[in-house]
Amino acid sequence: MLSCAQTRWPPRLVTVPGLHGSDGAHWQSWLERQFARSLRAEQDDWDAPDLAVWSAALARRLAGERGPFVLAAHSFGCLVTAHALLQGVLGAVSADIAGVLFVAPASPAKFRFAGPFDPQPLNVPSILIGSETDPWMSLDGARTLARQLGSAFVNLGDAGHINTAAGFGPWPRARYFVDTLVHGAAPARLRDEAFDASGPAFA
Repeated sequence: MLSCAQTRWPPRLVTVPGLHGSDGAHWQSWLERQFARSLRAEQDDWDAPDLAVWSAALARRLAGERGPFVLAAHSFGCLVTAHALLQGVLGAVSADIAGVLFVAPASPAKFRFAGPFDPQPLNVPSILIGSETDPWMSLDGARTLARQLGSAFVNLGDAGHINTAAGFGPWPRARYFVDTLVHGAAPARLRDEAFDASGPAFA
């Protein structure tokens, strides 16, 4: 399924932050420190969400780098990542995407002003993490988006927006999910919506 040459394995981590970016205490910043040669998609204006503009910035960030890549996106960054893959914005780089981790995606309805978003099944393995108490996306909305994208779905329980404010700084489970994508498509047990994520969110 993947065109990435095994001699270039493992993939490089690329974080894709959402609105306002991710500060140094955010789990994305922590995750970057867990992997060698990790990258971050940067935006010229973190306060002006625009699917086309942000997707193009992601494409530019990856264009000069050697893949393959595994992407870890948060909030509006999830919509950006999916949009870039679905609309062909990444060009040939798309073939070097080994997997995508979507964490606490923002509701597309809340960002209609940022451009049209048309979720369709992705051609790469992906895991989508939702929360029962996320103000930016209901659990049902996250589950529906996971189904639309063809992603494995995980309910993290009472986890807010899965950001610094919700207590998600160092987050070993995020590395587990990335490792799952690196070592193959999301396992069948993650596709079960009854997956028990009621245990410690930080273990």
